[in-house]
Amino acid sequence: MTNSVASMTDVSPFTLPNVRGRYAFAFDLSKVTWFKVGGAAEVLFKPKDVEDLITFIKDKDPTVPVTMLGAGSNVLVRDGGIKGVVIKLGSGFSEIAFNGNEVIAGGACLDRTFVLACAEKGLSGIEFLVGVPGTIGGAVAMNAGAYGGEVKDFINWVEIVGVDGVLTRLHAADLSMQYRKGNLPKGAIIVRASFMLRSDDPEAIHTRINTHLQQREDTQPVRGRTGGSTFKNPANMAAWKLVDQAGCRGLMMGDAQVSQKHCNFLLNLDAAKAADLEQLGEHVRQTVKDTTGVELEWEIIRLGDL
Repeated sequence: MTNSVASMTDVSPFTLPNVRGRYAFAFDLSKVTWFKVGGAAEVLFKPKDVEDLITFIKDKDPTVPVTMLGAGSNVLVRDGGIKGVVIKLGSGFSEIAFNGNEVIAGGACLDRTFVLACAEKGLSGIEFLVGVPGTIGGAVAMNAGAYGGEVKDFINWVEIVGVDGVLTRLHAADLSMQYRKGNLPKGAIIVRASFMLRSDDPEAIHTRINTHLQQREDTQPVRGRTGGSTFKNPANMAAWKLVDQAGCRGLMMGDAQVSQKHCNFLLNLDAAKAADLEQLGEHVRQTVKDTTGVELEWEIIRLGDL
C-alpha cells in the first residue's frame, strides 16, 4: 500500500516505495522527542518489520536522505526540521527472546523494558541500562553506559540493515566499540542485538535496579524535558564538574536552562526552541573551554536544519 497513513491529508514531496508500514508527511517531531522541541520530518516512516525496512531501503530514491530516530531521548531536532525520510522503528522491532544466558532484543525495545525482562529471568550485568533513556538500538549505536558498565561489555552480535538494504550480522569481534561510540557502519540501522549475560538471583538483580533508579531520581532531572547527558565525559574528568566549575549551573537562555540539579543536563522549562537549547549548549562549551581549557564534546545528537 503506497503512502498509507490513517487520516492522511498531505502528500509526499518525493516518490516513495510501496511498503506495508506507515508513512506520515510533515510530521511534527516535537511530539516524539524528549526535549519536546524541533521541526517536522518531511516524511516519517514506520516499517512493519525487517523485511519491510529492507524493501524501503532497496527501493527508495537514492537521492532522498534517510535519518534514523530512536526513542527521541538523546537527540535535539533543530527547528527547521529534517529533510527526507525519518525512520522510526515500532512494535515489530521490540521483541525479546531468551536462549539460556543469551538475550536477543529488537532495536526498538526500550532499555528499561529489556533490563526488567532480563531480571525476571535471573539474568544480570545489564542493570545499568535501566535508567538510560532510549532503545536497545540507540544503546548499541552509542555504546551506552552508566555506573561503570557499558554495552560493549555484554554485546554478542548486532544485526543491521545497511544503506544498501542488506541485512548483516556483526559479531563482537567485528566491532571496535569505544566510549559512547558503537562504531557501526555509517547509515546502518540496528534491528536486533544479542547480549550474553550472567545468572543471578532475581531479587538481588531487582535490588540493584532499584538502587540505580533511586540514584538517578536523586541526582538527575529525570522528570524534566531533557535529552539526558549533554556532553561526553573527557578522559578522567566529569563533564558536570567542568560545567559547574565554569559557573554555568542554572544558566538560562530563553526557556532553556542548565539544570540546577545536574549541570550536564539541559532543560526545556516550557517554551524553549531547539535553537535556545543548542545555543545554550554552545555557550556552555565555550565558557568551559575559556575557564578550564577543556573542550567538551556533545553527547546529544543534533539533527536537522536550523
